[in-house]
Amino acid sequence: MIELTQILTETPPKIDGTLSLPINSRIKSRLKVVLDDGRDAGLFLPRGNILRGGQIIKSQCGLHIEIKAAPETVSTVYCDDAVLLNRVTYHLGNRHVPLQISQGWVRYQHDHVLDDMVTGLHAKVTIEQAPFEPEDGAYGGRSGGHSHGEHDDKHEHHHH
Repeated sequence: MIELTQILTETPPKIDGTLSLPINSRIKSRLKVVLDDGRDAGLFLPRGNILRGGQIIKSQCGLHIEIKAAPETVSTVYCDDAVLLNRVTYHLGNRHVPLQISQGWVRYQHDHVLDDMVTGLHAKVTIEQAPFEPEDGAYGGRSGGHSHGEHDDKHEHHHH
């Protein structure tokens, strides 16, 4: 079995294969997988990382594998009304739903209860098969923002 152990920060000259995974698999650091060409492999990656489409991971034997965000069932709200789209995003975020946010649309993993809520806000939900790349914060990714447990010595918070 191919052991995938390292996330690369630079693109290598040669890619030896691809691995398509939905988000629920791309948030795991230990997982048995099958490469897109049928070869068995395992993820043995440092904890706390989210694999993103386009990233390259390296095996112990030197293979370079490109991650693909696999299409999965998602609900997407396409909306030209910025206020309505902001309201939808606010209410979904208030429920701590992982969201992919882009210009003119917001996407979440399909859930009929959330779809009903969005429809109740007078927005249209499109259920589709598409890659899902949520904002890092929803899954505790290491980029962007900080929690109160991640302080450095350069600043303080004053709580009253």
